[in-house]
Amino acid sequence: MNKRAKFELRKPLVLWSLTLAVFSIFGALRTGAYMVYILMTKGLKQSVCDQSFYNGPVSKFWAYAFVLSKAPELGDTIFIILRKQKLIFLHWYHHITVLLYSWYSYKDMVAGGGWFMTMNYGVHAVMYSYYALRAAGFRVSRKFAMFITLSQITQMLMGCVVNYLVFYWMQYDQCHSHFQNIFWSSLMYLSYLVLFCHFFFEAYIGKMRKTTKAE
Repeated sequence: MNKRAKFELRKPLVLWSLTLAVFSIFGALRTGAYMVYILMTKGLKQSVCDQSFYNGPVSKFWAYAFVLSKAPELGDTIFIILRKQKLIFLHWYHHITVLLYSWYSYKDMVAGGGWFMTMNYGVHAVMYSYYALRAAGFRVSRKFAMFITLSQITQMLMGCVVNYLVFYWMQYDQCHSHFQNIFWSSLMYLSYLVLFCHFFFEAYIGKMRKTTKAE
């Protein structure tokens, strides 16, 4: 696209974002309901360590759909390239590593997956709804974008906590996982945490300071 004119693609982008928003909303509701039920009836440890999320009558479909969805979500990057927008490292790094880790972990049905998938569905439900509104031409408050990034930072912090809990309970043979998986997952979530915090500072805090100085 370096020497080509950019494509507008507004209507396809609205449809794309809206489709992913609806998918994520349903995923968040279905997996969220299951996780809340497990938390309320069996407690935190069971919600982290229990593998029933992968084969429950409803949750198994949404777990499988989640893993498969990481491939078409790469379409976000295609829109950015065709529309000649800035493609930041965080964007493509996040997409490709989530895809690889999701597929890598799903085959072993490791502990913590229910938390990881439910959190991702929830954040994406809000994020893609925001993208759809923006693509459709609606003026959305900047605070909404800040809220999404803060939600992503919170997700990464929770991911680190869940990894620690899996590792701790794995020592007592109460969580099904292995050190290699926890290592890569922890490395992934920690790198996301650093990158999203950096993005938040650059996109919001840094710009606020520049605006204040200009005034």
